[in-house]
Amino acid sequence: MQGDGGPRHRHEELHPEWSACTCGLPPRMRSERSMSKQQSIVILDGGRRTPRADILVDNKAPGLFSRFSTTQLGGMAIKATLGHTKIDPGLIGHVVMGMAQHSHRDSIYGAQGMRWRGGLGKDVPALTVARICGSGAEAICVGAEILLAGLRNDEERPFSVVGGAESMQYPFSLYDYRGKKVGAATQKYGPIEAKSLPAGTHLQDMLLMSLYDPSAKMAMANTAEELGRRYGIKREEADAFAYRSHKNAKAARDAGHFDEEIEPVSLPSEDGGDPTVVKYDTHILEDPSPAKMARLSPAFEAGGIITAGNASAVVDGAAAMLIGKESDAERHDVRPLARIAGMGVAACDPQIMGWGPVPAVKKALAKAGIEGKDVDIVEINEAFAPQALACVRDFEKMGIDPERVNPMGNAIALGHPLGATGAILTLTCAYALRRTKKRYGIVTMCIGGGQGIALVLESMG
Repeated sequence: MQGDGGPRHRHEELHPEWSACTCGLPPRMRSERSMSKQQSIVILDGGRRTPRADILVDNKAPGLFSRFSTTQLGGMAIKATLGHTKIDPGLIGHVVMGMAQHSHRDSIYGAQGMRWRGGLGKDVPALTVARICGSGAEAICVGAEILLAGLRNDEERPFSVVGGAESMQYPFSLYDYRGKKVGAATQKYGPIEAKSLPAGTHLQDMLLMSLYDPSAKMAMANTAEELGRRYGIKREEADAFAYRSHKNAKAARDAGHFDEEIEPVSLPSEDGGDPTVVKYDTHILEDPSPAKMARLSPAFEAGGIITAGNASAVVDGAAAMLIGKESDAERHDVRPLARIAGMGVAACDPQIMGWGPVPAVKKALAKAGIEGKDVDIVEINEAFAPQALACVRDFEKMGIDPERVNPMGNAIALGHPLGATGAILTLTCAYALRRTKKRYGIVTMCIGGGQGIALVLESMG
C-alpha cells in the first residue's frame, strides 16, 4: 500500500473501477464486484518461455535445442515460471499444456512429463490438449474453463499451470511394417534392423507429412497461397510484411522487450568447455532487407509468392504461466498480469485455413464486450505472410489499426513451435500491454484444417 493511501497497483490508477477496495460501495455493488472476481480468470505475473531455437543451425547442423524433447522443453518453461511467480507450488491444482505432435519417445506423456520435469509434485494432475497450431492458446482456455466450471478444480489448490511446448525435431518414420516379415522374423514390436529392410525402403518425414491436410488436399503453405490469390496479395507485399517482422523483432530484442518473458537456456559443452547460453530467439535476421527477400525463389508453387523468407520459421520452444480466479489471486496476495477478457474459436474452409483468426477474433471481441478500435496490441501468428496479411485486412474492417499488429515481429522472424505458439504470444502480449501502459490486446492464430482461436487480454499490470 502506498504511504499516501493511494492505490496498491498501477492498474488501479489507470482504471479505478478495477480497485480491490469495495468498502465505499453499496452492499449490492460490493456483492456484484465480489462475484465478478470469482468469474474473472487472471494470468499471474511471472510466466516464462524458452527462447525459440531454429531446428537447424544455418540449415546444416542440428539445432541448439535438438537434444531436448517436447516434455523437456515444457518442463523448462514450467520450472522457470514457478521460480518467477510468487505463489506456493502447493496451491497449484492442475497442469494443462498444449502439444501438437507426438514427436519423441516420451511425448505420449505430454503434460504429465512436463509437470514432473517442471518440479511439481506427483499429486498434481496434468492434461495435454491438442488443437494443432492453437494448442498453446487452447490450453489456456481449457485451464480457465476448468477453474470456472468448478467441477474438477481443487478449491484448496486454486491455481493452474497452463501453456504449451513443441520440439519440431519430428522423426523420420516407417509405416506398415508391423505384422510383416522383416529379415528372418515377423515384426511384432521392438526396433527394426535397417539392414533387413528391402532395398528402396523410404522413411517418411513426419514434419512434412504433418503439414499436409488431406481434407483440403493441399499443404498448409498452399492454403496460404490460395488466400493470397483471393485477396490479390502481391509478392512485394508479402516480402515487405516479412521485412517488417524481422525489423520489429530485432528492435524489440535490442531494446530488451523480450527479456522479462524469456528464461535463458544453458547448453553444456560436449567437449568440457564453457556452456552455451541461449538468451534470445535465434531466427531474427541481423541485416534484413527487401532486396534480399526479393531474391528468394517461391518455395511451394511455381509462380507463388511464399518463400523461405516470408514464411514462419521452424523452431523449438515452450512457454508456461499460472492462472487463477481474480478473487483467489487477491486472497493469496499475488499480482495479476492480465485478465482473460474474452475467448473465441471458429472454423472455416480448410482450403483457406489461415483465415480462421478473422471469425475467431470477432467472437472473442464480442465475448469481451469491446470493439476493434479498443484494441491496443494484436499478436497474430505469422504462419505465412499472405495469410497474415489477409487477416490484417479484415481486422482493419473491424476497426483494428494495422500498425498495432505485431509491433514486435512474429513468427516469420521469431518462429512457430506449433503447440507452444499460443502460450508464447499470450506472454508477449501481456507483458507488452504492461510495459506500454495499454489496456487491451488480442492473441490469435490460424489452425491447420481450417480453424482459428483468439484471446482478448485486459492488462492489470
